[in-house]
Amino acid sequence: MNRRTLLTASIGAALALTVANTASAQEMDEASQASFDTFIAFMEAMGGGDMDGMSALMADDMVWQNEGDPSLPWIGTWEGKETIFGFLGDFSQNIQVTHWDNTDAFASGDTVAVFGRMKLLATKSGSETNEFTFALRAKARDGQVVLWNWFEDSFAVSHAFHGQ
Repeated sequence: MNRRTLLTASIGAALALTVANTASAQEMDEASQASFDTFIAFMEAMGGGDMDGMSALMADDMVWQNEGDPSLPWIGTWEGKETIFGFLGDFSQNIQVTHWDNTDAFASGDTVAVFGRMKLLATKSGSETNEFTFALRAKARDGQVVLWNWFEDSFAVSHAFHGQ
């Protein structure tokens, strides 16, 4: 199975809902709106499995950082497009997003924040998490995403991943 198929299968449907479920943004200045629009376009491309679209919206020096339990193979920092695409393939082989609901989303300058609730299925153990909260901080520059900084309940995710 190729990288596009894996990514689409694991997170595609959930992230495609992002645009529809994003909490309506309050009035923003031009820079904040541009950052918000760039980030939403990136998530929409990811949700649709559009690797070319994702790549066009990623800065060459983009950093993807996931905080949490270091025993999980997707916790850490990845720098650069190809490294990030490799990581996403690994993530997609281990996790399927089964529920995604954005509760708040806003931007200020170059920073976008999204908060919500989600559920994951660990494909190797077959265990699913209960619903948990997530937070995402992203940054955009010149119409491209330069930072994806993800926070999740890695205790719940770790238990599912390790079949506990």
